[in-house]
Amino acid sequence: MLKIIPLLLTLFICNILTAQEQTETKNKPAVSLTLIPPSPVTDQIMLDIRAGIRNETASPKVYTVSFYLDEEKIGNLLNQSKITVNSLVAKAVKFRWSTKNKAGPHKVILVCKNGKKTFRSTQDISIISYAIRSTKQIDGAWINFYHWSDEEGKHWNPDIKKMTDDQWRELISAQHKLEMNVIVMQELFRNQVYVDSQTIERDGYKGRAFYPSELYPERMPIAAKDPVEAVLSEADKNNMHVFVAVGLYAWFDFTKGSLDWHKKIAKELWDKYGHHPSFYGWYVSEEMDGGLGDEKHRTQIVDFFASFSKYVKTLAPEKPVMLATNSHSVRNAKATYAKLLPHLDILCPFGFHRMPKTDYTGEEVAAVLQKLCDDAGAHLWMDMEVFDFEKGAPGTLDALVPRPIKGLLSDLHRFPNFEKILCYQYPGLMNSPDMSIKPGGENTVKLFMDYKKYLTDLQTSRK
Repeated sequence: MLKIIPLLLTLFICNILTAQEQTETKNKPAVSLTLIPPSPVTDQIMLDIRAGIRNETASPKVYTVSFYLDEEKIGNLLNQSKITVNSLVAKAVKFRWSTKNKAGPHKVILVCKNGKKTFRSTQDISIISYAIRSTKQIDGAWINFYHWSDEEGKHWNPDIKKMTDDQWRELISAQHKLEMNVIVMQELFRNQVYVDSQTIERDGYKGRAFYPSELYPERMPIAAKDPVEAVLSEADKNNMHVFVAVGLYAWFDFTKGSLDWHKKIAKELWDKYGHHPSFYGWYVSEEMDGGLGDEKHRTQIVDFFASFSKYVKTLAPEKPVMLATNSHSVRNAKATYAKLLPHLDILCPFGFHRMPKTDYTGEEVAAVLQKLCDDAGAHLWMDMEVFDFEKGAPGTLDALVPRPIKGLLSDLHRFPNFEKILCYQYPGLMNSPDMSIKPGGENTVKLFMDYKKYLTDLQTSRK
C-alpha cells in the first residue's frame, strides 16, 4: 500500500501538469493568420499573408499549410507548402498576393494539417476598387494611457488619468464606430529620459508601468487597473487589431541595454496577453527622427531591430514589428534605411504636412520612403496628425488641440500611396458624444462628428 501512494501521487501531479499544459496551449492558438495590412484595403496593393504555426508537443511535426480565398477548394487555393516545426517552437509561412481585380468582400482561410489533426483560422478582407493604394480613410489610431507631457496634454491628461478599465473599453468601442480598427499603444512604461543622457545601466531602470508588470512593479498613477487587458478584450469583441507597445526604455534609445530590456518586456507581454486574438503586432515606442540620428545612432538602430525582430519572431513569427519616425531629413539617411527596413515589417512616419522648407515636400518624401520600403519588402503606412499646436507661454511646450477636419481631409487626399493611414492620437483629440468621459472637451466631439460625416459620405460614394 505504501508503494502505491507515491505512484498515485505521481499520476495525480502528472494529470495536473497535463491540464496546465493544455490550458497554456489553448491560450496560444496552434495556428494564427495575419494579414498586412488588415481589412479594408484597395485593389492596388500586395497583401502580405502570414501564418504562424506553434508546435507545443515534445517532438517535431510536419504540417501541410494551405491558404484559400473564400472557399476550401482547389480552384481557390492561393498558396500551399509543407513545413517541419520543431518541438516547442513557432514557425511562419508567408507569401504576397495581389488584390488586383479582386474587389469585394472576401475571406482568407488558413488550413493547417498534421496527420489526422486539422487547424483552421480565417480573416475577413474587404477589397475596395480604387485607382490608388490608400482607402482615403483613417484606418486606426494611437492611444496613450497618459500623455508623456502634461503641457502638450494639458486639455486631456487630467481626465485620462481618471479613466477606469470600463471607460477604456468604452473608448475602444467608440473608435471602432469610426472604423479605426487598428490600435497602436504608444507606450506601456513611462521613463522620461533620453538617449546619451540616461544613466540606466549605472542606476537601474526607474520607469513605471501602465499594466501590472512583474518585472517592474512600480505603476503609473492612473485609475485603470489593467488598461492593456481592457483594450485587448474590447478589441477582441470588435475584431480589431492591436499593436502592443514595447517601451519606453528611453527616448530614441536603441543601445544594447535598450535591446536587452525590450526583449524582456516583449516576453512578459506575450506571456500575459498573447492569447488575445486582437494582439496583432509589436510597436517599439522609442520613435526617431527621419534622419535616424548620427552615424553612431544609425548603427545602433539597425543592430537593435536586426536582433529584436528576430527575437519576437520566436514568440510570434507571423506578427509584424512597427516603428514610427518623423518624415524629416530622410535624404541624409537613405543608406541606413536600406539596412534597417529588412528588419522592420512596417514603417509609419509622421509630419508630412509640416515639412521644413529646406527639405523634401511631403509628396516627395512619401515617394522616397515608398521606394525604400518596396526595395526592402517592408510596408509603408502613415501616421497622420489629427492635432494642431495651441500657442503656449514662452519656454513651454504647446498644448495639442483637435485639428480642424479640413486639415485631415487634405492629408487623406494629398497622400494616395499609403496602404494604411493611422492617426495620432484618438484619446484627447476625438470623442464620441456618447462617451461617459470626454477627455479634451467639446472640440473633440466636433472632430469626431465631422469625421464621421466624411466617413459616411465616403462609404456612400463607394456603392
